Amino acid sequence: NPLAIAGGRSLIASIFLFIILKRPKITRNPAQWGAAVCNAATMILFVAANKLTTSANAILLQYGAPVFAAIFGWIIISEKPTWEQWTALFFVISGMVLFFFESLGPGSVFGNVLAIISGILFALFSVFMRMQKDGSPLESFFLAHLITAAVGIPFVFKGPFPGLAGLAALGGLGIFQIGIASILFSYGIKHVTAVQSMLTSVIEPLMNPVWVFVFTGEKPGCLAVAGGIIIIMAVLGSSLITLRRRLSEEDIS
Repeated sequence: NPLAIAGGRSLIASIFLFIILKRPKITRNPAQWGAAVCNAATMILFVAANKLTTSANAILLQYGAPVFAAIFGWIIISEKPTWEQWTALFFVISGMVLFFFESLGPGSVFGNVLAIISGILFALFSVFMRMQKDGSPLESFFLAHLITAAVGIPFVFKGPFPGLAGLAALGGLGIFQIGIASILFSYGIKHVTAVQSMLTSVIEPLMNPVWVFVFTGEKPGCLAVAGGIIIIMAVLGSSLITLRRRLSEEDIS
């Protein structure tokens, strides 16, 4: 069951993060808990959306998150997107449509709605994490994985229990896919805006066909390659322009 997988990997990730944090600082900070709840809900809803609509639909609709992050970041924490970020948003969305065009389908309306909600929550998560830029946002990931584990673990007992290979795969997912990724994201969000973090995150689904090609030899379609190139160039260009502006401002000051 996909929720069993989500719960299992989050349980392992929470143990891994607990070891890294040693003494997690859990507070009543609304941003800490807001990020945790939004991240957990994002993971759970995305799993549900994948069961109810096509995978391509779910990914495309969830990764509309940069648009929502731009709006929420502007309204909630006054981080107004720059012109290069708005430009990157346009090309990223266009590239995502091209990338998944061959796999898109009508899917389930309910599944599509869940995927959109997942994207909105993903964007809110980035804003709440950015609000903790002067603190320790990693605790939000720790809490998020505890919540996801609490929701998903009961589903382990409703299906076949994984064997040694399955448990090893869950361990790899928990430690590498979301454990170490959580640490890196927590560091990165301290140095970039919420919208920039979401723009960078859209590179994640692009790697799926890359790894498939490396390990199985299955070649992605021409539209997918074109969409991937557009997205990577948009994110890279936006990041470099923002970095150049920041360095110029530091030189002036």
